[in-house]
Amino acid sequence: MKRFLLIFALFAIALSAQEKEAAGEKDLGWKWANFALLAIGLGYLVAKNLPPVFRSRTEEIQKGIVEAQALKRDAEKRAAEMQAKLAALGDEIEKFRTQARAEMEQESARIAEETGRQLEKLKRQTEAEIETAGKIAQRELRSYAARFALELAETRIRGMLDAKTEGALIQDFVRDLSVDNGRASKN
Repeated sequence: MKRFLLIFALFAIALSAQEKEAAGEKDLGWKWANFALLAIGLGYLVAKNLPPVFRSRTEEIQKGIVEAQALKRDAEKRAAEMQAKLAALGDEIEKFRTQARAEMEQESARIAEETGRQLEKLKRQTEAEIETAGKIAQRELRSYAARFALELAETRIRGMLDAKTEGALIQDFVRDLSVDNGRASKN
Protein backbone atom coordinates (compact mmCIF):
# COMPACT_ATOMS: atom_id res chain seq x y z
CA MET A 1 0.00 0.00 0.00
CA LYS A 2 2.91 2.30 0.73
CA ARG A 3 4.18 1.82 -2.77
CA PHE A 4 0.83 2.71 -4.18
CA LEU A 5 0.76 5.95 -2.18
CA LEU A 6 4.31 6.77 -3.24
CA ILE A 7 3.43 6.20 -6.90
CA PHE A 8 0.28 8.31 -6.50
CA ALA A 9 2.25 11.11 -4.87
CA LEU A 10 4.84 11.10 -7.63
CA PHE A 11 2.14 11.07 -10.26
CA ALA A 12 0.33 14.02 -8.57
CA ILE A 13 3.54 16.05 -8.43
CA ALA A 14 4.18 15.34 -12.09
CA LEU A 15 0.66 16.50 -12.97
CA SER A 16 0.95 19.68 -11.00
CA ALA A 17 4.25 20.45 -12.65
CA GLN A 18 2.66 20.00 -16.04
CA GLU A 19 -0.20 22.31 -15.06
CA LYS A 20 2.21 24.99 -14.04
CA GLU A 21 4.06 24.64 -17.27
CA ALA A 22 0.81 24.87 -19.15
CA ALA A 23 -0.02 28.04 -17.21
CA GLY A 24 2.96 29.66 -18.72
CA GLU A 25 5.55 29.30 -16.10
CA LYS A 26 8.82 28.42 -17.55
CA ASP A 27 10.78 27.26 -14.66
CA LEU A 28 13.55 24.92 -15.59
CA GLY A 29 13.75 23.45 -12.10
CA TRP A 30 10.18 22.23 -12.27
CA LYS A 31 10.81 20.65 -15.61
CA TRP A 32 13.74 18.73 -14.25
CA ALA A 33 11.74 17.74 -11.18
CA ASN A 34 8.88 16.62 -13.40
CA PHE A 35 11.31 14.59 -15.55
CA ALA A 36 12.93 13.07 -12.45
CA LEU A 37 9.56 12.06 -11.01
CA LEU A 38 8.51 10.56 -14.29
CA ALA A 39 11.82 8.71 -14.69
CA ILE A 40 11.65 7.41 -11.10
CA GLY A 41 8.04 6.27 -11.58
CA LEU A 42 8.80 4.57 -14.84
CA GLY A 43 12.01 3.07 -13.41
CA TYR A 44 10.06 1.74 -10.44
CA LEU A 45 7.39 0.16 -12.67
CA VAL A 46 10.04 -1.28 -14.97
CA ALA A 47 12.08 -2.58 -12.02
CA LYS A 48 8.98 -4.09 -10.48
CA ASN A 49 7.43 -5.72 -13.57
CA LEU A 50 10.29 -6.55 -15.97
CA PRO A 51 12.50 -8.82 -13.76
CA PRO A 52 9.77 -11.47 -13.43
CA VAL A 53 9.21 -11.28 -17.22
CA PHE A 54 12.94 -11.57 -17.85
CA ARG A 55 13.23 -14.33 -15.24
CA SER A 56 10.38 -16.35 -16.81
CA ARG A 57 11.81 -15.78 -20.28
CA THR A 58 15.27 -16.85 -19.08
CA GLU A 59 13.74 -19.96 -17.50
CA GLU A 60 11.92 -20.78 -20.76
CA ILE A 61 15.14 -20.33 -22.75
CA GLN A 62 17.11 -22.48 -20.29
CA LYS A 63 14.38 -25.11 -20.37
CA GLY A 64 14.49 -25.02 -24.18
CA ILE A 65 18.29 -25.39 -24.09
CA VAL A 66 18.03 -28.38 -21.72
CA GLU A 67 15.38 -30.00 -23.95
CA ALA A 68 17.47 -29.30 -27.05
CA GLN A 69 20.52 -30.85 -25.38
CA ALA A 70 18.45 -33.91 -24.40
CA LEU A 71 17.15 -34.18 -28.00
CA LYS A 72 20.71 -33.80 -29.30
CA ARG A 73 21.98 -36.57 -26.98
CA ASP A 74 19.07 -38.78 -28.01
CA ALA A 75 19.73 -38.10 -31.71
CA GLU A 76 23.45 -38.80 -31.25
CA LYS A 77 22.60 -42.03 -29.44
CA ARG A 78 20.28 -43.07 -32.27
CA ALA A 79 22.89 -42.14 -34.85
CA ALA A 80 25.49 -44.23 -32.99
CA GLU A 81 23.04 -47.14 -32.85
CA MET A 82 22.37 -46.79 -36.58
CA GLN A 83 26.10 -46.68 -37.30
CA ALA A 84 26.58 -49.83 -35.21
CA LYS A 85 23.70 -51.52 -37.04
CA LEU A 86 25.17 -50.50 -40.40
CA ALA A 87 28.57 -51.87 -39.41
CA ALA A 88 26.92 -55.07 -38.17
CA LEU A 89 24.85 -55.22 -41.35
CA GLY A 90 28.01 -55.41 -43.45
CA ASP A 91 29.24 -58.27 -41.27
CA GLU A 92 25.84 -59.98 -41.48
CA ILE A 93 25.81 -59.65 -45.27
CA GLU A 94 29.29 -61.19 -45.49
CA LYS A 95 28.24 -63.96 -43.10
CA PHE A 96 25.13 -64.60 -45.20
CA ARG A 97 27.22 -64.71 -48.39
CA THR A 98 29.67 -67.17 -46.83
CA GLN A 99 26.83 -69.34 -45.58
CA ALA A 100 25.10 -69.20 -48.98
CA ARG A 101 28.34 -70.21 -50.72
CA ALA A 102 28.81 -73.14 -48.34
CA GLU A 103 25.21 -74.24 -48.85
CA MET A 104 25.56 -73.95 -52.63
CA GLU A 105 28.75 -76.05 -52.54
CA GLN A 106 27.05 -78.67 -50.38
CA GLU A 107 24.03 -78.71 -52.68
CA SER A 108 26.31 -78.94 -55.72
CA ALA A 109 28.17 -81.87 -54.17
CA ARG A 110 24.88 -83.56 -53.29
CA ILE A 111 23.53 -83.04 -56.82
CA ALA A 112 26.79 -84.35 -58.34
CA GLU A 113 26.64 -87.41 -56.08
CA GLU A 114 22.97 -87.99 -56.91
CA THR A 115 23.69 -87.55 -60.61
CA GLY A 116 26.56 -90.06 -60.36
CA ARG A 117 24.27 -92.57 -58.66
CA GLN A 118 21.57 -92.02 -61.29
CA LEU A 119 24.11 -92.41 -64.12
CA GLU A 120 25.44 -95.62 -62.56
CA LYS A 121 21.90 -96.93 -62.18
CA LEU A 122 21.11 -96.03 -65.81
CA LYS A 123 24.35 -97.71 -66.90
CA ARG A 124 23.43 -100.92 -65.05
CA GLN A 125 19.90 -100.81 -66.47
CA THR A 126 21.23 -100.21 -69.97
CA GLU A 127 23.74 -103.05 -69.66
CA ALA A 128 20.99 -105.34 -68.38
CA GLU A 129 18.70 -104.32 -71.25
CA ILE A 130 21.49 -104.81 -73.79
CA GLU A 131 22.28 -108.24 -72.30
CA THR A 132 18.58 -109.18 -72.34
CA ALA A 133 18.18 -107.92 -75.90
CA GLY A 134 21.31 -109.92 -76.90
CA LYS A 135 19.91 -113.09 -75.33
CA ILE A 136 16.56 -112.56 -77.03
CA ALA A 137 18.32 -111.92 -80.33
CA GLN A 138 20.43 -115.08 -79.86
CA ARG A 139 17.30 -117.13 -79.12
CA GLU A 140 15.52 -115.71 -82.15
CA LEU A 141 18.62 -116.33 -84.27
CA ARG A 142 18.88 -119.91 -83.02
CA SER A 143 15.19 -120.44 -83.64
CA TYR A 144 15.50 -118.92 -87.11
CA ALA A 145 18.62 -120.97 -87.83
CA ALA A 146 16.91 -124.14 -86.62
CA ARG A 147 13.84 -123.47 -88.77
CA PHE A 148 16.02 -122.60 -91.71
CA ALA A 149 18.12 -125.76 -91.19
CA LEU A 150 14.97 -127.88 -90.94
CA GLU A 151 13.53 -126.32 -94.07
CA LEU A 152 16.83 -126.78 -95.87
CA ALA A 153 17.13 -130.37 -94.68
CA GLU A 154 13.55 -131.06 -95.68
CA THR A 155 14.15 -129.57 -99.10
CA ARG A 156 17.31 -131.61 -99.58
CA ILE A 157 15.71 -134.75 -98.27
CA ARG A 158 12.69 -134.26 -100.52
CA GLY A 159 15.05 -133.67 -103.41
CA MET A 160 16.90 -136.89 -102.69
CA LEU A 161 13.95 -139.05 -101.92
CA ASP A 162 12.20 -140.82 -104.58
CA ALA A 163 9.67 -143.61 -104.18
CA LYS A 164 12.25 -146.39 -104.15
CA THR A 165 14.46 -144.72 -101.48
CA GLU A 166 11.42 -143.88 -99.44
CA GLY A 167 10.27 -147.51 -99.41
CA ALA A 168 13.74 -148.67 -98.37
CA LEU A 169 13.83 -146.17 -95.50
CA ILE A 170 10.42 -147.30 -94.29
CA GLN A 171 11.48 -150.95 -94.34
CA ASP A 172 14.68 -150.15 -92.43
CA PHE A 173 12.65 -148.24 -89.88
CA VAL A 174 10.17 -151.10 -89.40
CA ARG A 175 13.03 -153.59 -89.08
CA ASP A 176 14.70 -151.38 -86.45
CA LEU A 177 11.42 -151.23 -84.56
CA SER A 178 11.09 -155.03 -84.58
CA VAL A 179 14.63 -155.47 -83.36
CA ASP A 180 14.08 -152.93 -80.59
CA ASN A 181 10.83 -154.69 -79.56
CA GLY A 182 12.62 -158.01 -79.38
CA ARG A 183 15.29 -156.62 -77.13
CA ALA A 184 12.77 -154.89 -74.96
CA SER A 185 10.83 -158.14 -74.44
CA LYS A 186 13.99 -160.01 -73.46
CA ASN A 187 14.77 -157.57 -70.71
